[in-house]
Amino acid sequence: MSKVKYYYDSETLSYKKIERKKGRRLGIAALSVLGTFLAGFILLVIYLNIPQLETPKERALARELENMKLQYNLLNRKMEQVENVLANVEDRDNNIYRLYFEASPIPEEQRLAGFGGVNRYKDLEGFDNSKLIMDSHKKLDMLTKRLVVQSRSLDEIVALAEDKENLLASIPAIMPVKNEDLKRMASGYGWRTDPFTKIRKFHYGMDFTAPRGTPVYATGDGVVERADNKSSGYGNHIRIEHGFGYVSLYAHLYKYNVRRGQKVQRGDLIGFVGSTGRSQAPHLHYEIFKDDEKINPINFYYGHLSPAEYDEILEQSQLENQSLD
Repeated sequence: MSKVKYYYDSETLSYKKIERKKGRRLGIAALSVLGTFLAGFILLVIYLNIPQLETPKERALARELENMKLQYNLLNRKMEQVENVLANVEDRDNNIYRLYFEASPIPEEQRLAGFGGVNRYKDLEGFDNSKLIMDSHKKLDMLTKRLVVQSRSLDEIVALAEDKENLLASIPAIMPVKNEDLKRMASGYGWRTDPFTKIRKFHYGMDFTAPRGTPVYATGDGVVERADNKSSGYGNHIRIEHGFGYVSLYAHLYKYNVRRGQKVQRGDLIGFVGSTGRSQAPHLHYEIFKDDEKINPINFYYGHLSPAEYDEILEQSQLENQSLD
């Protein structure tokens, strides 16, 4: 129940009741409502524009967001470092490893090829930090692809290295008779006079004169393909299959020290000098085949002779004299 208020009238010297006007009441009420609304609006504007006025939850989320941005930036920096290291490996792969093993370099467009087709990062669009997140994913995907390409390349290099190692061990790269055991290099590869017919004909091997029974050595790793006297003119002879298209032949032997199918290594004793077959005197006739073609053995003594010794053998092999078979 509202209180009744009075005022003192000095003219009548009496108290009179204060009568409230209805319009004034409504005005005051309206002003109160308007004032409350304005005050609320001002407080809302202040709340939205002053960062310090955050709820604890919002502050926690803001800190988490800033931490994520920091972590993404750190991740991008680390990926840039990995990119630099990978680029160095790719450069060495193309310009050293693949060059050494005579393999074609991997084109840059193959290493840096992107991903075609659908947008792989569509789900990451529409957020405040979408670009940062998408860039990180793109870098990571590209690094992964480049690493796969490089890994396959290194696998290929390993295989090539193993083949190269086998090739270097298999090539007939030493003389079949020790230099100190030789009397002389009787005849080389080329046109020579036949000792029996005295007709000039092509001599497809090299003749090393040495006493009967002088050791003969395998000039490279391989498998004995033949050890018999069933080839016309060669007498007792040995053929070694070295792989990679190489075959070496040792003819006019006194006897064998290996059998057909036996594996041998460079420097193994395989037989002894003799004069069997079409031979004029004890010596070793030595031939090399490459892809079924007879080639000059003088080009394969780099693993055995000094430069001076090689020059001497080369000079003797070029003399157009009479062969011994």
